[in-house]
Amino acid sequence: MTENETFIYESIFNQIRMGFLSVDEIQENIIEEIEDNEFEDEISEEWAFDKIREEYQKLLSESKQWKSPTDTERLIKAFDELADENIIALHNAGYTTTDGEYEVVEVERELQENEVESDGYCFYHEQDLARAIALEDSSLFIAFQKVDNSDEATTIEVGKVVAEVLINNDFKIKWNGSAKTKIEIPGFRWQKIFDEDARDLQDYSEVVDRMLQ
Repeated sequence: MTENETFIYESIFNQIRMGFLSVDEIQENIIEEIEDNEFEDEISEEWAFDKIREEYQKLLSESKQWKSPTDTERLIKAFDELADENIIALHNAGYTTTDGEYEVVEVERELQENEVESDGYCFYHEQDLARAIALEDSSLFIAFQKVDNSDEATTIEVGKVVAEVLINNDFKIKWNGSAKTKIEIPGFRWQKIFDEDARDLQDYSEVVDRMLQ
């Protein structure tokens, strides 16, 4: 593969493996990406669609060997439990930490409109997810904090709650107990295939509803 083909292939790999988009949506994204980067002369739609099909079929056959509950299923359960403990827990929140913090503030605003204030938050974003779908040395980093908080002791308390719930869901974690360090789940393997009938993990109104119960 050329350098540009490798760039597009990596994007295909990520979008298929993350499992948040349908094949049709990925095809649209990839064509847009090829056009935005002015790769049309070098990379054909046919090449891109072949690669999308190949990667999707590969994931489909791998998924037949997955053992339930997968790491992803256990993480979903852990995040639901955190919401029950009044911690905003968001899946795939934006592309960067700043994006994730923005999403959290939006959820907090909705909670406060209903006279509820969260005790903290945690999330992982798309760049974190890219590490979790890596075929080697995969891991997942989870950010945590409390909205409008600058007190380290408060931050650490949120971290302890998140860590405890993860451990209770059979995750081995790496965290030095610091307010400045994300919680890492080493060896975490993200296993998800897009299913239009499945729950939308990025529908954060579900998190709000859960926290308002």
